[in-house]
Amino acid sequence: MFKRHFISLFFTIFISIFSAYLFLPNATPNFLPNSIQESIIWPESAGGLSIGNFQRDSMRLGLDLQGGTRLLLKAIFPEEFEGDSNSVLEGTIQVLRKRVDGAGVAEAEITRQDQDMISIQLPGLNTEEARNLLGRTARLKFCEPIAIAPFQSEPCDENGEFVQAYGEVDGKIIAMSGSLLKPNAFVGTDTLGNPAVGFEWQNDGPEISKQVTTRLIGQRLAIFLDDEVLSAPTVNATIIKQGQITGLGLERARQLVIQLNSGSLPVDLQILSEQSVDATLGQDSIDKSLVAGQLGLMLVCFFMLLYYGLLGGVSVIALLVYSLLTLALFKLIPITLTLAGIGAFVLSVGMAVDANILIFERMKEELRSGRSYVSSLEIGFGRAWPSIRDSNATTLITCLILYSLGGGIALPGMGSFSAPLVQGFAITLAIGVLISMYTAVFFTKSMLYFLGKYQRFRRFVGEEV
Repeated sequence: MFKRHFISLFFTIFISIFSAYLFLPNATPNFLPNSIQESIIWPESAGGLSIGNFQRDSMRLGLDLQGGTRLLLKAIFPEEFEGDSNSVLEGTIQVLRKRVDGAGVAEAEITRQDQDMISIQLPGLNTEEARNLLGRTARLKFCEPIAIAPFQSEPCDENGEFVQAYGEVDGKIIAMSGSLLKPNAFVGTDTLGNPAVGFEWQNDGPEISKQVTTRLIGQRLAIFLDDEVLSAPTVNATIIKQGQITGLGLERARQLVIQLNSGSLPVDLQILSEQSVDATLGQDSIDKSLVAGQLGLMLVCFFMLLYYGLLGGVSVIALLVYSLLTLALFKLIPITLTLAGIGAFVLSVGMAVDANILIFERMKEELRSGRSYVSSLEIGFGRAWPSIRDSNATTLITCLILYSLGGGIALPGMGSFSAPLVQGFAITLAIGVLISMYTAVFFTKSMLYFLGKYQRFRRFVGEEV
């Protein structure tokens, strides 16, 4: 048993040193007093630690900490539009969300305003970058395998497997695109009663569809929206005016209906306003927050040392290890650090200390009853573990609920909302809880087993000899 705990202790110390190097900034922190900054010999980063595409740099900050850009977009519908504008706007928001996520922008806020406007906040992007990313219209296009295409056309994917499908009407080459679809796609059923997506062509669509699907029988017809493949069904028969996409689950069929309807119309996105957003806290406030956080951590450590003595010293080491592992993981994932995320991190620090207090109180009870150090250690951890497990489990369940609701899950009678800041808080808190459980329970236990080898330590913590 001792060997297992020693290996666990050594492994944790190793990854803690590695985490400290990851979290180490490239220069002396500027919130320290000038006299301290000048006296510290700060290690050079030498270009940063490189692991694959990872470079050790600063933490990723949210809009409230680093600023960014706020855009207000207006959806311009065609004059003859008679479809469901809510469905089209919902699909447009999904397209914008995928663009933002694909560009690596985290903690973006995309919300609907009024009937036809969308508000977007993008951390870390200037107005020009935001305009290029979001100010273009989503286009739906149908693509065929390049080996079968009768016309030389532009590729639809990076691998060049599919190219834009074309047909010919009255000597004119016409692309098979979303403008030929009626915005009335719906979820129906196939002959076996399974979910299917029904769609209908308009204008020159039936003739183009007839030509394309006739030559693609037994081949795939890929549907792309904003350079992303939505579906690539196999053509089983010639489709003229109406068609059906089968082999989908109910949820995927519903998503595809929204995507087809939003991409079937040339909905133009007009930028009504754009503005640069300064960090709401400001650099001076951020520096003061960091100092306050450090003072709070020092006070917690001082209390644990004062009240629990050497056992408190073990909890202090575990708390420092927890902080290093968590912050390094935030940088590696990376987690976008916002004011809400900082609050979640501080909350998980308190939970980590709370777990150690439960363990130490149980141990002290057993030691006062005359049990040996090892026996008190085992019984103390065994009795404290159910309380620690249950409290952390309920917190993780709360994090799951917050993350789900923040992602737009609808509640009966309440509708849905999208709140990335809530999701960020939930993720940050969940990571902190999981790591705190490891450091406050398993790492602490390994340290106490290791220190229990020394009789002087056992006497200090209250073992009767």
